[in-house]
Amino acid sequence: MKEKELERLQQLKKIEEELYMQKGLKTIAGIDEAGRGPLAGPVVVACCLMPRNSMIEGVNDSKKIAEKKREKLYESITEEAISYGVGIIGQTEIDEINILNATKKGLTKAIQEMEEKLKQKPELGIIKPDAILVDALTKIDTDGIPYQSIVHGDAISYSIACSSIIAKVTRDRMMRQWDEIYPQYGFAKHKGYGTAAHIQAIKEYGLCPLHRRSFTKNFL
Repeated sequence: MKEKELERLQQLKKIEEELYMQKGLKTIAGIDEAGRGPLAGPVVVACCLMPRNSMIEGVNDSKKIAEKKREKLYESITEEAISYGVGIIGQTEIDEINILNATKKGLTKAIQEMEEKLKQKPELGIIKPDAILVDALTKIDTDGIPYQSIVHGDAISYSIACSSIIAKVTRDRMMRQWDEIYPQYGFAKHKGYGTAAHIQAIKEYGLCPLHRRSFTKNFL
């Protein structure tokens, strides 16, 4: 690994290291989401517990990483993670409870899945993380785990960045699958976001079951 990349990763892990050193924590998980803003598809939240010494080259805010590289990083992160979980809330429920509440619900589901996977590894002696770092969200159900909310956390926290990659890749894969069923909308390209081409397709073909009605009413 080049020295510049090593320095960048060390800076990205600064928040975690301060918590390890100052508060004596042993395990810290990160949480981030993908898909709060699109007109179609689910919101996906990932919770990722990485080893303290993890230093995967290229880890960054998922929005700053090219799609092919994200896919490779996803494999490295999920392989190296002590545990991780994903919470998926579909478009129908987003319409029913709103996107903020849907994201919070997905967060709790992601934590619970991560904890379930830990139960399957009793040899680790870890029941749940000592703390959670989450990108911007507050007033959340973290199953009793203390949490710290960090604005733009995916750009300044290694754990959150790892979670952002898991969430983004998981959602993108889903949208590519949906593209095969509804090819007229171009989901594989824009992943459901409100691009000009997507809005034009909505006006031309109407809505499909994947569209969030609460997000698209202004386009019809």
